[in-house]
Amino acid sequence: MEPDLYCDEIFPTAWRGFKQPVFPEGSWRFLKDGTLQSLAEGEPVDLMTIDEYESFELELEWRVSLGGNTGVLYRVSESAARAWQSGPEMQLVDDGGHPDGEVPETSAGALYGLIAPQLKILRPAGTFNSARIVALPDRVEHWLNNGKVVEYDPESESFSELVSKSKFKGFPDFGRVRPGHIVLQHHGNTVWFRNIRIRRLQATLP
Repeated sequence: MEPDLYCDEIFPTAWRGFKQPVFPEGSWRFLKDGTLQSLAEGEPVDLMTIDEYESFELELEWRVSLGGNTGVLYRVSESAARAWQSGPEMQLVDDGGHPDGEVPETSAGALYGLIAPQLKILRPAGTFNSARIVALPDRVEHWLNNGKVVEYDPESESFSELVSKSKFKGFPDFGRVRPGHIVLQHHGNTVWFRNIRIRRLQATLP
């Protein structure tokens, strides 16, 4: 695809810390090959796009350390104290080494806390996996290693019912922000992202 944003030398000027005005250099860094790495010893600051997106396609490769945990949140608002309080999350985690991997709804590829992934293929911690998110007004898809693992309608009654029975029920903006920021989570451990691509989409696709 032809992206609107590449993960390259312009990346630090296109992203900033959640609720911060600049790129959080003490929490994230670039390696010489262009890979983005979180710093486990740094303050756990989530990384957020400066731009906002409503309908988009995001592609990236991700790797976690043993027991590592991160995620990609989307349609995030800074009106809440934490990014996860407004933005749904595609969970990215070491299923075999982290407690979240033992619960389908919080395992890798899941719509965190809400929908378990189906028919997923996950490579082990320490190796790169690919992730893709397609977000439209009435359809969101999570793809893990070229397989679609989650699909849901964020405008549906079934989605609202799931939220009402979850940890997100006390946050009225959760899943309702349009447009919103894309966020890479910092959970206090080392993770890597590379080949990040974001492309804006028309409101409808086949």
